[in-house]
Amino acid sequence: MTDRYLSVAREGSHEVEIKRSRFLCALAPVTSEEAARAFIAGRRRAGPGARHHCLAFVLGPDGRTRRSSDDGEPAGTAGTPMLEVLRRRELTDTVAVVTRYFGGVLLGAGGLIRAYGQAVAQAIDVVGVLEHRRLQVVEVAVSYDRAGRLENDLRASRYVLRATRFDELARFEIGLAPGESEVFASWLADLTGGEAKAVELGEQWVTGGA
Repeated sequence: MTDRYLSVAREGSHEVEIKRSRFLCALAPVTSEEAARAFIAGRRRAGPGARHHCLAFVLGPDGRTRRSSDDGEPAGTAGTPMLEVLRRRELTDTVAVVTRYFGGVLLGAGGLIRAYGQAVAQAIDVVGVLEHRRLQVVEVAVSYDRAGRLENDLRASRYVLRATRFDELARFEIGLAPGESEVFASWLADLTGGEAKAVELGEQWVTGGA
């Protein structure tokens, strides 16, 4: 089972023009085929005058679910190169729709393959990428007089500060990579004079920048 994957960071779009044809690529992070199909349907509604709405999406931490469509372009010239860009960038839980407005100049099979791939690649560069990691999440609770230093040291460390909340104590959710638990426990004991202990919350997917 994978312990890391990448997805696009947010919903967004980018347009390229090639020989007067406009290729508008829209991207979105999705976690189900239903969500991917809903995004695709929305892009079709947004561009009713377009000649083609070609698509590709990849789902699941292991990228097992893959779909693509040329939507009327010559077979293999649109959906497949779009999917290949997602694969090369190691992206999953991501849907791409390229809406083409024909400019009157035929591009040929090779030109279409390059155009659709370029549209997706440039759109990914625009919207950015997020890394998702499967980490062991622990909670650490400390008194308020220790909270400021602990938070600052956590943010400066290699550990992932996932969430904070405050009630009678200051509580921090922290993500630890495999094999880090013992080292973290020692680090925490030194920092808090043995006051704080890490309570395990289980493995979870934790998101951060890539």
